[in-house]
Amino acid sequence: MISVVILGAGNVATHLYKAFKITGDVKVTQWYNRNIEAINAYKNEVSITDDLSQLVEADVYIISVSDDAVKGLTKKLSFENRLVVHTSGTVKISDIDKKNRQGVFYPLQSFSKSAKIDFANVPFCIEAIKSEDYHLLKDIAIALGSPSKKVNSDQRKVLHLAAVFVNNFTNQLYRVAHEITESEGAEFEMLKPLILETAKKVQDLSPYVAQTGPAKRNDKKTLNKHAKLLTNRHHKDIYDLLTKSIQHTHGRKKL
Repeated sequence: MISVVILGAGNVATHLYKAFKITGDVKVTQWYNRNIEAINAYKNEVSITDDLSQLVEADVYIISVSDDAVKGLTKKLSFENRLVVHTSGTVKISDIDKKNRQGVFYPLQSFSKSAKIDFANVPFCIEAIKSEDYHLLKDIAIALGSPSKKVNSDQRKVLHLAAVFVNNFTNQLYRVAHEITESEGAEFEMLKPLILETAKKVQDLSPYVAQTGPAKRNDKKTLNKHAKLLTNRHHKDIYDLLTKSIQHTHGRKKL
């Protein structure tokens, strides 16, 4: 049984706790958060604390706090030579205080507290200084039923950046599409099969090959019709920017 202490109470920490709870190979022996009220609901399930000096010994300490807080928190840990990892996509492994063994256990997925997560669809980017620590983190991923990959800090940094494009920016485009459909009383629900098909397509095709639409075809008639429909300046700026990007990628002349 691998023993784990979780530090933090955000979306990732909460989902990890719930996932560890149902595994047979990982046990959360303690949960720390500086505001204990945030984890008070779990006090009958796991030992909770808001005192870093009271942390118990464990195989691994998983820090899941804001990126800016990781470095300072690791400096405050009173113990030494234990495996301390963070779950950030952008924080360097070296930001963990070197008095302890350093590692990264970054789940490349979007987490919302209210949305259930299937950890079979959560790939973990793992980094560790020591080989035995890497294998321990890999075993934790296996216990969660998650795929994992050895990823260094530079690779993780660009994966996180790319994730912003495919997740955060894409979700904002969904919001824009929702606003556009609402403007004429059309139903955004009608677009959901297309959203799913688009995501499904890139499982087998490269995004370059999967690209379709008027910008790729350089269909000026349709592009001009869309431009006239877009009365919201913000929406039009996004449309123009992405159209130019697609045309650049596929060698089409600008309008």
